Amino acid sequence: MKRSATVLLTALAPVSWGTTYAVTTELLPADRPLFTGLMRALPAGLVLLALARVLPRGAWWGKAAVLGALNIGAFFPLLFLSAYRLPGGMAAVVGSVGPLIVVGLSAGLLGQRPTARSVVTGIVAAFGVSLVVLKAAGVLDPVGVLAAFASAASMSTGTVLTKRWGRPEGVGPLALTAWQLTAGGLLIAPLAFLVEGAPPALDGRAVGGYLYLALANTAVAYWLWFRGIGRLTATQVTFLGPLSPLTAAVVGWAALGQALTPVQMAGMAVAFGATVVGQFRPRTPTRSFIFAKRNARKDSMDVTGAALRR
Repeated sequence: MKRSATVLLTALAPVSWGTTYAVTTELLPADRPLFTGLMRALPAGLVLLALARVLPRGAWWGKAAVLGALNIGAFFPLLFLSAYRLPGGMAAVVGSVGPLIVVGLSAGLLGQRPTARSVVTGIVAAFGVSLVVLKAAGVLDPVGVLAAFASAASMSTGTVLTKRWGRPEGVGPLALTAWQLTAGGLLIAPLAFLVEGAPPALDGRAVGGYLYLALANTAVAYWLWFRGIGRLTATQVTFLGPLSPLTAAVVGWAALGQALTPVQMAGMAVAFGATVVGQFRPRTPTRSFIFAKRNARKDSMDVTGAALRR
């Protein structure tokens, strides 16, 4: 029951991220993706840092910078770049390979052997997402495809490293989230000003949109995400990712008047089913089974030794 509650709370993060597109297109200035990424990350990080009142120590200065770069500083610009250069939701399709990347990285960095179920479920999830968001388009931009894959690889690597490194003793997920958002925001800041220039003028709608993105969509959502990484397996967490494009499709239908075709609805069912299956942990031997296996091995060794002595 406790694990189910953790899964549900963690799932709120990608559900919240699925509202980003609607908020961005309806409330925020156009063509300012880097400034939007900056306004999502840095204010949220500073607010959480003020609440946590804990700074990194020792090696964690470097680890926080690496995780902040992977999960925020590189992920946000690459994600926006792919979204602007790829048509018809292709960025979401390429990004949906994240679970497969995590499965591979978990084998090398966490010692978790990939299972056939995890691989097949990841492929099915990506297929379901493609049915929901993919539309007919012309020639794909290779830079956009590379950016989409790099953004998925960046977030996936950050997720696995967050699981591998854990947290310093006595430090909670709130502080860990604050460190990463602040580090990521500081990395995005110079890039935003160099590429996009001075900040745009903001009206009341834009201010409200940025407040939502910084607080609910980023501060709370990433806190839930990193909290989930600490309590679930990396594979379980990343299989919640497809909920983001699914939520975006539902919000587009409910709030923006976008139609949902039967094919899209079928894709939503497939992707959601894969997300649920991805939460099932592989069976591990029970403690009594392990002890019995050890005793059997010991008895076998004893018999072999006695035979040799004869």
